[in-house]
Formats: sequence, C-alpha cells, structure tokens
Amino acid sequence: MKLSMNGIFEKTDWEKGGYELPSFDIEHVNEKTYNEPEWVHFGGGNLFRAFHAALAQDMIEKGYSDKGVIVIEGFDYEIVEKSYRGNDNLSVLITLMSDGSIGKRVIGSVSESCILDSANDKEYSRLKQIFTAPSLKLATFTITEKGYSLVNGAGETSPAVLADFEAGPEKPSTYIGKVASLVYARFKAGALPIALVSTDNCSHNGDKLYAAVSAFAKAWCDNGKAEKEFLDYINSRDKVSFPWSMIDKITPRPDASVEEILKKDGLEGLEPVVTSKGTYVAPFVNAEETQYLVVEDWFPNGRPALDKVGVIFTDRETVDKVEKMKVCTCLNPLHTALAVYGCILGFTRISDEMKDADLKKLVETIGYKEGLPVVVNPGVLDPKEFIDTVLNVRVPNPFMPDTPQRIATDTSQKLPIRFGETIKNYIKTGRDLGDLKCIPFVFAGWLRYLMAVDDNGNAFKPSDDPRLESASAVVADIKLGDSVTSDKLRMLLEDSTIWGVDLFEAGLAQIVTDYFNRLITGTGAVRKTLHEVVG
Repeated sequence: MKLSMNGIFEKTDWEKGGYELPSFDIEHVNEKTYNEPEWVHFGGGNLFRAFHAALAQDMIEKGYSDKGVIVIEGFDYEIVEKSYRGNDNLSVLITLMSDGSIGKRVIGSVSESCILDSANDKEYSRLKQIFTAPSLKLATFTITEKGYSLVNGAGETSPAVLADFEAGPEKPSTYIGKVASLVYARFKAGALPIALVSTDNCSHNGDKLYAAVSAFAKAWCDNGKAEKEFLDYINSRDKVSFPWSMIDKITPRPDASVEEILKKDGLEGLEPVVTSKGTYVAPFVNAEETQYLVVEDWFPNGRPALDKVGVIFTDRETVDKVEKMKVCTCLNPLHTALAVYGCILGFTRISDEMKDADLKKLVETIGYKEGLPVVVNPGVLDPKEFIDTVLNVRVPNPFMPDTPQRIATDTSQKLPIRFGETIKNYIKTGRDLGDLKCIPFVFAGWLRYLMAVDDNGNAFKPSDDPRLESASAVVADIKLGDSVTSDKLRMLLEDSTIWGVDLFEAGLAQIVTDYFNRLITGTGAVRKTLHEVVG
C-alpha cells in the first residue's frame, strides 16, 4: 500500500485495512481547483491536515463543492517538498476515538501544495496567479500567534520587517510581508474581494492578522511603494475581511504507536522526516474526534458551504463569547490544573490523570462548581455540554499522547486568562469569593511547582516559561517542611499580571498561602492535601 495517486487505485488492500478512501475523482477536483481556486490555506501543519483539509473533503463528498483546498507553506518549505508533493498531496488522517477504536481516512482534498518563497519566481508566480483569480473566496491561516508578530523580543519592529517596509511588495522576505504582497496583487487585479481568516488558537485572531497586514499596507503607501488606495482596500469591509474565529481540536505530533498500526496494515513510506528546521513531518496525522470551529460570518466574496459540514458561522460578539467560554471556563483551566498537579505527582500523560479520582474531582469542581456559575454562555454551544465532552471524552482519551509537561509550558501567561477571568466575574456579580476552593488550590499548586521538586522529593525540570526564572526565585530558598507567610510570597501574590487580579486585594492571598504551606509539609503532602481539598 503506497500513499500516492496510483497507490490508492489499489482499493482492495486499503479497504481491507479499514481505510476510507476519497469517493470523488481527485484529478477532476484538482483541475477545477487549479483553474478556479476558492480556498487557500497558509500553514501545512497537523491541524490543517486533520481539520481544514478534512472539512474540504467533507464538502466534496457531500456534494457541496467540486473544489479542493490549496495549501501554502511559508515557514518550512521542506514540508511541501518532502511530505505533500512526495505523497501526491495525499495524507492519512487517523482519528483516535475515546472508546479505543480508530478511524482511518485518506485525505485527497488538498489539490495543490505551494511554497511561499518570493525568491522562487515559479512558486511565487503561481501564488500571484491564485490570488488574482476572481473565484478566490478565502485564505485561512494556522501559522501560530507568533506568525503575526512584526516585532522582536524587545518589542521593536524587526529589521527584516523594516527592510520589507522600505523595499515594497515586489519580493518581501517576511511571512506577513509575502501575504500582504499577494493581497496587493489581488488589489492590482481590480480590488477583488477576499476574506483573510485566522484560525489560530489565539484571542481575537482576526485583529492580529489585520494589524500585521495593514502595517505593511500603510508602510508601502506611506513610502510610495503602493497606491494610497491599497490601504483603503485593506480597510474596506466590503473588500477585505478579517473575521474572528475560535478553533478547538487537539492534533498532537504523529505518534509512534499509530505509525506501528499503519505499518501492520501494510502502508509503506511512513518513516517520519525531520526537516533542516527541526519540523517533524509524517504522511499521517493523528487527532481527537472532537472539533469545533466558530467563525464570524464576514465574507465579501462569499464562502464555501462549510456550514454544511459542522462549522458554525455567527457574529463577532458570539465568537468572542465562545472563546471566553472555552479559554476561561470549559477547557483551558482544566488542562492547566491537570498540568500543574500532573507534573508534581509524576504523571506523563493527561489521559492517565483522569483515572485518578482526586484529580478528576479537582477539574470537575473547577469546571462545574466554580466556573460554570459565571460562564459566558455564547448560545451556539452549551457550556455544560462542552465541559461534559472535555471531561468524559476528550481528556480521558487514552490514545491522545498529550502530556502535563507540554501543557505546563508558559503557565504564568495562562493563569490570568484561565482563572483570573472567573475571579473577576465573581467580583463583578457580587458572588462570594469564599466559594472558590479549587482555583486558589491551583494557584498554590503552581507555587509548589515552581520549587521544581515532585511529591516524592525528587527534582524535576519545569517546562519553559518566560517568567520561570523570576517567579522561581521567590520560592528558591523554601524547603519541604518549611512554613511561610503571605508576605514571603507577596511579590507573586500581588502581581495581577500572573493571576488576573491582585490576590491580596481580592482577599485570596491567605487561602493560597495556607494551601501552599500544606503542600510543602513534606513528601506526600501534595497527594494528601489534594485528597482533603476535593474530598
């Protein structure tokens, strides 16, 4: 079994292995897409393959579209060269079900794979051809939140961006510079309308994309490298849109256990490739079964029938509410709680933590009892049902190779959003903050985590965090068996950028300190206190 156009014609072996093959004429779809492209996507990673490309395939197979999606890779060109084109743009989607079964599907909806390289005339000419096609309706993005940033670590506009500002739209070197250049080509072709849709997992993602693209448009117009009407085009709601979206689907790095299953099925050429940039590439992607995509319905040139395959289109306010529901209450806080205590208690898989009665009770209390009463209800998704799915289907899924160590990355940046907003809502609505037991316990758990000593007294390496060094310094001289006052922890407890509120002003500093003292009484104290708090 070979993952190629010729290979999938040998249907018997594929079907014997339980693989769902594309039911449509791929070559016909590819030809239609080449001549009249409708949808391009920037970012050829796992999320695109598991979600966006699968949605495109759903539309084709259900008769809602006769065109595929064109993927454009701009960070690591080898992904296209070694993975997409090497497999005729086909991939295998493995869906890891919570009941232990797996779904196997060959994705054939990626009609073309392109490289975002302005120095490659052949590649860039094709991209300009795509972007000047009147049929093009939308460009979606999964380039990570960092992909939209135009500044360096010091907050200054990066030299490469400044160079692109000065040079103009002909051959920019930066990612967003190239995107803006392609949008400029569309403007030059008659100010054709298009939707630029970030589907990255960050707050108000459409605004981040707009800020980046419009910065290039303004710079080019200011220095005479583009007509002043170009900026007007970018700012016209009827021409170029930047919808907000909320996306939710876990697509971990391709797992070795999944690779073994595919090998036993007889699938050849599965050896993963690590590119020169360190990207781990495989011809298959593994993902959870649950997925959500909620998008602001703002498409100046129309849109594919994505609403027919599960995408929710709504207004901007509702997208914002969905994001707050997920990030502040129904998913992300539960993940962070499991990450912090999972690391201290020696867990290496999130799914295993849900077999632990105490940890399970901890996240149930945070979600249902402490968060749900003040949750922002978006209307299009039910918050309780969302938590039900998180706790009963998604997090316990034994086939999802996610770790508390990975989720614990950048915890200092996550706490104010994932828990601080709930505290603010308690204050805003006049609820008794004394009802919060487990959220302060997570705060105390993070302070205990900063000690980098597990519950057995063994040292461990905390995950990367921009504030790890400064925060750890506050607890550096605290040992198991010590007892501290809230003043000892004041530098952290009063820092509203960590918790979302000043814990002293909110009246929570003492309970966090009390919990922390219980967690450091000695080895085994974390397990003992956890059991007592949730009991």
